[in-house]
Amino acid sequence: METAPRKARRNRQVAFLIAALFLSEAVSEPQQYSVAEETENGSFVANVAKTLGLEVGELSFRGARVISEDKKQYLQLKRNTGDLLIKEKLDREELCGSAESCVLPFQILLENPFQFFRAELRVEDINDHSPTFPESEMILKILESTTPGTVFPLKMAQDLDVGINSLQNYTIGRNPHFFVRTRARNNGRKFPELVLDKVLDREEEPELTLTLTAVDGGIPPRSGTAQVRVLVMDINDNAPIFTHTQYEVQIPENSPIGSLVVTVSARDLDAGINGDVTYALFQASDEVSQTFRVDPISGEIRLKKQLDFEEIQKYEVDIEAIDGGGLSGKCTVVVQVTDLNDNSPELIESSLTSNIPENSPETVVAVFSIRDRDSGDNGRMMCSIQEDLPFSLKPTFKNFYTLVTEGALDRERRAQYNITVTLTDLGSPRLKTEHNITVFITDVNDNPPVFTQTAYTLYLRENNSPALHIGSVSADDRDEGTNAKVIYSLLSPETEDLPLFSYISINSDNGHLYALRSLDYETMQAFQFTVRAADGGSPALSSQALVQVVVLDENDNSPFVLYPLQNDTVPCNDLVPRAAEPGYLVTKVVAVDRDSGQNSWLSYQLLKATDPGLFTVWAHNGEVHTGRPISDRDTIKHRLLVLVKDNGKPPLSTAVTLNILLVDGFSEPHVQLLDTKKEQVQNDSLTVYLVISLVSVSFLFLVSVFLFIAVRLWKKKRSAANEVCLGTSGPYPGHLVDVSGTGTLSQSYQYEMCLTSGSGNGEFKFLKPIIPKDRILFDF
Repeated sequence: METAPRKARRNRQVAFLIAALFLSEAVSEPQQYSVAEETENGSFVANVAKTLGLEVGELSFRGARVISEDKKQYLQLKRNTGDLLIKEKLDREELCGSAESCVLPFQILLENPFQFFRAELRVEDINDHSPTFPESEMILKILESTTPGTVFPLKMAQDLDVGINSLQNYTIGRNPHFFVRTRARNNGRKFPELVLDKVLDREEEPELTLTLTAVDGGIPPRSGTAQVRVLVMDINDNAPIFTHTQYEVQIPENSPIGSLVVTVSARDLDAGINGDVTYALFQASDEVSQTFRVDPISGEIRLKKQLDFEEIQKYEVDIEAIDGGGLSGKCTVVVQVTDLNDNSPELIESSLTSNIPENSPETVVAVFSIRDRDSGDNGRMMCSIQEDLPFSLKPTFKNFYTLVTEGALDRERRAQYNITVTLTDLGSPRLKTEHNITVFITDVNDNPPVFTQTAYTLYLRENNSPALHIGSVSADDRDEGTNAKVIYSLLSPETEDLPLFSYISINSDNGHLYALRSLDYETMQAFQFTVRAADGGSPALSSQALVQVVVLDENDNSPFVLYPLQNDTVPCNDLVPRAAEPGYLVTKVVAVDRDSGQNSWLSYQLLKATDPGLFTVWAHNGEVHTGRPISDRDTIKHRLLVLVKDNGKPPLSTAVTLNILLVDGFSEPHVQLLDTKKEQVQNDSLTVYLVISLVSVSFLFLVSVFLFIAVRLWKKKRSAANEVCLGTSGPYPGHLVDVSGTGTLSQSYQYEMCLTSGSGNGEFKFLKPIIPKDRILFDF
C-alpha cells in the first residue's frame, strides 16, 4: 500500500510536470467571457468545464478556484457544476471609467495537479447614463455685425457610457438664425458648434433662447438638454487673441495643490471696456473643472487637486478670453502628467504550498503575479529571492512567476525556510517591496540511528547479582517524531555456543543492559554480542554496534594444592637423609589458584612444625629446605603445616601437612615398597577379585618387609664385624653412584647400603627430585 509521504511526493512530481507542460498553454490567448454591467448577483456567465474541456467532477477533485489580480473578487465558481457566476453587481463606469474597453483579467487555478488558465471577463456597457451638460444654461454674446457662417463653440455634454451608448450628436431647437454642428476631438469626444446662418439684428431681436439637445446612440436613446441664451451685442470689432493657440506643458503627478501649471495670455486691441480681457475655463469636463482653476485676471492656471498619472495621463483644458464687449478668443492647454515612481511593486499570491516532504523532487511552492501601477521604467520590475536558498523563481508569462525547489531538500540540515521575494522597480528612486513566504520541510525516514560508539566495552565483576545494570548503549536519529524513536534489541549470535539471551537483556526504550544471572570469571572471562538500533519509520532503518563484556575476577577461589596430595587414607612421606646439610631441598609444595592477577599470586608460610628450626619454607616457590644440620637427637618423623595464601583482598588460604622421615640412607625395600604401591594405586579400577588378591599380596609383602627388617637389625647387632658394609669414609667402591648436583639434592651425600645374601638386584635406586603424585610412601 502506498504510504502518505510517497503519495504526496508523487503528486508533487505530477504537479510540476503538468505545470511545465501547460506553461506554453498559459502563454496563449486567454479564455474570454462577457457579461453586461449591472447584471444581478448569482447570474450565469459561462460553464468553465465546457470551455476548458474538463469533466465537471474534475473541477472539484482538482480544487479549482478563481483568482483575480485585484483583491476584490467579482466572480465565483461552483465546482460541482462548473458554472461561473456573478458574485457582485458590476458597474462598468466605476470599474473602467471612460475607457472604451472594460476587461477584468482573472485566472482559473487547478491545484492537484497544478495547472492554471488565463481568462478575461469583458464587462459590456449598457445605456444606463444620459448625456448631461455641465451647465443648464449657456450665454453667448454675439455682435449684430457677425457675418453668417461664423462658428461659436458650445460647451459639450458628457455621457459616462461608451461606444454606441455614448453621446452621438447634438441638435438645436428650430430657429431662423442658427444651426448646430457636431464635431469630434482627437480623443473621440464630441462637442457642439453653433453656426450663424442669418444676420442678427439687435434692434429687432436683442436676445434669443435656444434649446441644445445631446443624444446618445443607445436603444432606446437617452438625451440631455441645456438652454443657450444668445445676447445680441453692439459692434465690438476686435476679439481677444491668445499669444498661443495651444499651450503644451508637463507637470509631475506629485505637484502640490495650488501649483502653477501655466499662465495664458490674450490681447485685445480695442480700448476701454472692450479691451478688458477676463479668462475662464471653456467646455470643461468634470475631470478638468475639478482639477484646474484659472485666475480670471492674470490667466494663471493652478491645480485644485492632486494629480495621479495612473488615473489620467493627459488633460486638454480649453481657456476662453472674453473682452468687455462680449467678444472672446480661445486656446487649448494640453497638460501632460509626467509619471513619478510613487507606486511600489505589488505581489498578488495565487497559490501557496507551505509543507514540503524533504525528499520531494523539484516542486512548485508558490504561484504569484506582480504589478506596478507606474509606467515606463517606473513600472518595470525585477523579482528576486535570496541567493543562498535551494529555491528558484521561474517566469511563466507576463508578470507571473512560480517559486520552485531546485531539488530534494534535507530537513536535518534545515527544517524551515523564510523566503523573501523582493520586488524592485527601475524608477528613480527605486521602490522596493518585500514579501515573505515561509516553507516548512516535513520529515521522511532517511536517517538510520547512529550509535555514539562503534563498539562498547563493559566491565562486570563476577558473582554479580541478577538483573544488575552493567552499562548502556545509545544511538541518535537525526529524523523527528516517529522516525526518530529508537528501539534497541539484541541480535542472536551466528552460533548457538553462547546462550546470549540467558546472560544479557536490554531495555528496548533506553538501551540499558542488564546481566540476567551471576557470572563466573573462571568459567567465562569475556563474551561479545551485537546490539541493533531501529527507528520507528516505515520502512524502519537500523544500525548495529558490537558490545564486549569483560568479566572481572574476584578473589573467590582458595589456593589448591597439587602436591603433596592431602589424602588421609594414603599419607605421603618425604625422606631426608640424616647426612643432609643445611639448605637441602626436601620437597616442594605445588599449588595453583583459579583466580587471576594478584588474586592468584601465592605465598607460602610455615605455620607449625615438629621442630620449627629444622625446616624452612621459601615464601615464593613453596620449596622446603633444611634449616640446619640434622643431628642424631632429631626424631625420625616430622610433621610440617604449611599455609598457602593468595594475594587477594581479603586473602584466601589453604593449609597443607607434610610428613618428613629422617633416614640414614635409601634401601631396596623402600624402593620396592614404592613400586608396589604404585601398582596398587594404578589398579584400583580392577574387579573385586583382583582387589582382594592385591590386598592379600600386599599384606604378605608387608609382613615380609617387617620380618626382613627385624632379621637385619638382629644380624647387625650380632655380627657387626663380619657384615659386608659400604663405609662412609675412604675411597668409594666402584659400585657406588655419586649423585652430587643432580635431582633435588643440592650436595654430595654418601649412603650406606647393606646387602643380604640372595639379593638378586645389584642396582641402587635413588629417589628422584620430583616424586610422582601417585607414589606410596610408608612411614617407618
